[in-house]
Amino acid sequence: MTFDATADPTAVRGGGAVGPAAGTGEPDEAARRLYLAILADGGRVRIADVPEADQEPVRRLVAIGLLMTNPMDACYTAVSPRSVSDRLGAELRSEATRLLVRAENLPGVLDSLTRAYDAMPRPPERSGGAVYIEGHIHIRHRISQLVADCRTEVLTAQPGARPADALKIAIQQDVRLLQRGCSLRTLYQPVAIADPPALAYVEEVTRRGSLIRILDEPFERLMVFDRSVAVIPASDDHSTAAFITDSAAIAFIVNAFERDWARADATDWSAVLSQGPAHSSAPERVGRLLARGLTQRAVATRLGLSERTVAAHISRLRDRYGAQTLFQLGWLMRGGRDGG
Repeated sequence: MTFDATADPTAVRGGGAVGPAAGTGEPDEAARRLYLAILADGGRVRIADVPEADQEPVRRLVAIGLLMTNPMDACYTAVSPRSVSDRLGAELRSEATRLLVRAENLPGVLDSLTRAYDAMPRPPERSGGAVYIEGHIHIRHRISQLVADCRTEVLTAQPGARPADALKIAIQQDVRLLQRGCSLRTLYQPVAIADPPALAYVEEVTRRGSLIRILDEPFERLMVFDRSVAVIPASDDHSTAAFITDSAAIAFIVNAFERDWARADATDWSAVLSQGPAHSSAPERVGRLLARGLTQRAVATRLGLSERTVAAHISRLRDRYGAQTLFQLGWLMRGGRDGG
């Protein structure tokens, strides 16, 4: 019987990859269905009878070993999955053993490089267990070293908007940090969520487990690595940073961070990110939601702002529109001319 994949309703057209790649030993959905179609046709199909749409699934089945090319008969012959499983299982176990051996040997292979890294010159410490580093480039370099060396936890407080170029670097560093299993908690001020680069950063790190809260209060920039090194500004223009290693000072800094963290708002970032980058000012966005009849709390939740921040925006809007109540403000912002 001539094989025709289009005659089988289970055959997949187009050969697009749906599941695991051929190299994994697991056929994707298109290859599975094509294999079943070949079995239903007797386990053999002439090479010339394979439609163009099924060429790619056939190549994947051959690569896995579920189909064998028979050049003498110019056909493909189905191979028992059991034999393929035994062969691939042995190969995977051998590869796993090889990788485990490499993992065991890796620290020794890199030992000389590790010792050289640990012996790298560091800035001299001043009294109080602190190192002062001047210059933004040198500060960023030292922070990147601390991120790379971090093993358990990073606490950060980031007031104001962060520069887009700094956020690009932060995404790369923080994603690697999270992939290593470290935790990352960050405090932002409300202005951060109106900044598209900051939203892109938030989206990338929160889906990997980072926790971010909004605190509508003044606070200083801060980073704490593994509760063993704290980084704080040491000049008004942030051109000098203090890298603190004194345990008592770090305990004090961490306690202050935890108090701020407890007061901060746990934002529903999925709701904020679903709105996309903000293209208007925060008061205007608050006003539009009020005009639609949302309460102050609902507006805060929708925009990812604290209720204190929303109340401040509402106060400014009421002054601008001369409104006495929220109902009157909403009516005026919908186009009314008299709050009466």
